[in-house]
Formats: sequence, structure tokens, C-alpha cells
Amino acid sequence: MSFESREGLLHAEAVPLTAIAERVGTPVYVYSASMMRARYAELDAALTGSRHQLCYAVKANSNLSVLRLFAGLGAGFDIVSAGELQRVVSAGGDPARVVFSGVGKSSEEIDFALKHAVGCFNIESGGELVRLAERARLLGKKANVAVRVNPDVDAKTHPYISTGLKENKFGVPAEQALELYAAIRADMHLNALGIACHIGSQISSVQPFAEALDNLLVLVDTLETQGVSLGHLDIGGGLGISYQNEPCLDAAVYGSTLTQRLANRDLTLVIEPGRYLVGEAGLLLTTVEYLKPRPTHEHKNFAVVDAAMNDLIRPALYRAWHPVTRVTPPAPGLEPRPWDIVGPVCESGDFLAEDRRLALAAGDLLAISAAGAYGMVLSSNYNSRSRPAEVMVHGDSFQVVRRRETLRDQMALEQPDERCAARP
Repeated sequence: MSFESREGLLHAEAVPLTAIAERVGTPVYVYSASMMRARYAELDAALTGSRHQLCYAVKANSNLSVLRLFAGLGAGFDIVSAGELQRVVSAGGDPARVVFSGVGKSSEEIDFALKHAVGCFNIESGGELVRLAERARLLGKKANVAVRVNPDVDAKTHPYISTGLKENKFGVPAEQALELYAAIRADMHLNALGIACHIGSQISSVQPFAEALDNLLVLVDTLETQGVSLGHLDIGGGLGISYQNEPCLDAAVYGSTLTQRLANRDLTLVIEPGRYLVGEAGLLLTTVEYLKPRPTHEHKNFAVVDAAMNDLIRPALYRAWHPVTRVTPPAPGLEPRPWDIVGPVCESGDFLAEDRRLALAAGDLLAISAAGAYGMVLSSNYNSRSRPAEVMVHGDSFQVVRRRETLRDQMALEQPDERCAARP
């Protein structure tokens, strides 16, 4: 285990979390390098029966050290912006192994990706295909393309992270995909490299993936009859992890299910895992500032901590559930009671956890687990709060891989308008 209690003291690998708090302060995100590597190896091994490429979904956690770790393992990358591409390149990732997804690519982003010769553009609309062809023609480039198909598969996940239904903004219907491939074939600046889909996030069952893959394979066969031979099939990401005792996706079953369907087909399987690789490999360390106990069971007890919704917005945004544990044992005689773990932000929705039975005192350290994905990347400066530091743990040592923001950092890009100081 990458995060476990040893003699009552919670550790990240072999490092006591108290040592990180003492040196770096709180709030701070703490990542386990060994767990990221283990998850990658597990998924890679599960797909051994097929020719495959794992493209880490940068949106889950875009810290440069995280990207460098996966680049070192041979990963490709799934990106949705020019900023994410720049991060991949800066971290040593290979642009030829980059899949550029996203529904709203600007001309500037397309040009940036063409100049870096990214491996494939996942096209999500007819208008985007026209724009890509125009930009490739102007730059004298040839763009590899996969059409992202919306397979109308219900992944049975939270509606905010469902992406494979007809009512979602992502991808195109199958019948339109055939028209787009005809247009790609007719354009000398485009190359039909693959076909893609992504049905949602935090999926714990293999069945929706199998259904989506079957739908794509029907299209692959239809395109073959029309003279379009594809090189890869991108099934997207969305592999679920366990937050609250829900089942984690079984990587072995997932891998065997997909590879069996691709047997005897000359297709490379591309998958885009994000949360699965980093979610449980990170936690948010925070300190209890104040306790606000209430006299009766009819009212909530509040534990005010130094982390807030601007640091971890998932609970406020999705009502997401994260485990919360003490880092050190409670003081003798301290009785547990139900607490809402809340932050200092001036919003009633500023909570990190609700109704957790803990024995707490001011100054206690708490670990909010399974926060390695969609934690820091969704953070903000709301209430002019500086974003937290990030730390990577390797065995018995750790390194700050993003320092804590300062108030000066927050204002560095602003230029006050001196006219605003003049009286009318």
C-alpha cells in the first residue's frame, strides 16, 4: 500500500505525512510515485494480448513531474488544449504519441499541434474537420485524424461526467462519422488514422466498454468496405476507482474483454486512462483550524480546516465522496463525533466531507484520500486564496514538485489601471 498507517502514523510510502506537513505546510497535495507506476504496469499487463498504447489523460493531473513519470514509462498522452500539449512537451513526452481530443479546438491550438506533429487529432464535429483541413493546408502539413463517435452507450455514471449519450456534447453520430471519413479520404492534407469514442468517467463495469467497442467495430467494418482502412481504435478512458467502497474496475477483466474482441484484427488499441492511474495515488493533507461543535444532535458539528473548495472542488461540484482520516492517533480520552469538514471560503457549499465520525482537536492533521485526480487541476484562487503545494514521494524521500503560491504570484499577471485611482 502506498498510503498506510504504521504504528498509528499515516505514511506516504515510507515518509510520515507529519514530516511533509512540518516542512511544506498545509494544505498540500501528496502523490505516490510507486502507486502511479504500479497502476500503469497493471493496466499495461492486462492489455498484453493486444497491440496497444496507453495515453495518459493529462486533464486528470497535469503536474510536470507526473507527466514526466508516465513519459518515462513509455506512455502517450491524451490532451484537450494547447496548454496540455506544452506541458507534455516540457515534461519530455513524445508529441507523436499525443492524441488531441476536445470539442472546441481553436485555430491557434490546431496550428500549435500541427507544428508539433501530434500523433492524432480526435475530431468531434464537421466544422472542426473543415478547420483542421484548412489549417493543415495553410501550414503545408498532413494531419492524422480519428473521428470521435458518440456510440449512445449509457455508462451509468454521474450526469456531469457522462459523455457517450446522444444528449452529450461530445462526438458525432455514427451516420455522420461515415460522411466525415469520406471527406477525410478526399483531402490530401488529412489521413484517416483511426476511430475513437469516450463514454464517460468513473465507470466500474466492463459492459459499457464492450458495448461501445462492438459499436465501433461495426463502423470499422463498414469503412473497410468503403476503402477506408484504419490503424487504431481509441476506446477512450473512464476507468473507475474506489472512493466509498464502490467496486474498482477490474483491470484484468477489462483487458481480456477488449483484447478478445480485437483478436485477428490489425488494429492498435488506444486507451486514455487518467483517474485510474493517479486518483488513488494522491491525497490532500490539511490541518484543523477550529472546531465548532453544537450542543444537540439536531445541529451539525463543523471542523474548519485550512483546505477549501478552491483546493478540492469535487465535493461541492459533484457531491463527491472522499475518505477522510486522521494522520496521527487522537489524544487520549477524545471521543469521536460526527463532523462536517469545511473550509474558510465564504460559500455554504464549501465542504470537503460531510457527517464523518472522527475524534478531532484543533491542530490535527487530516488526509483527504483519492484526491490525485481532478484535485489540483480544478483548483482556483477564489477568495484570493493561494493554491497549495504539490509533493511527490519516492520511497523514503519526497520532493516539492510545485511550490505553494504566494500572494505576489496571484497578482503577477495584473496591471492596475491608474485611471481608476483618479477621482471623477
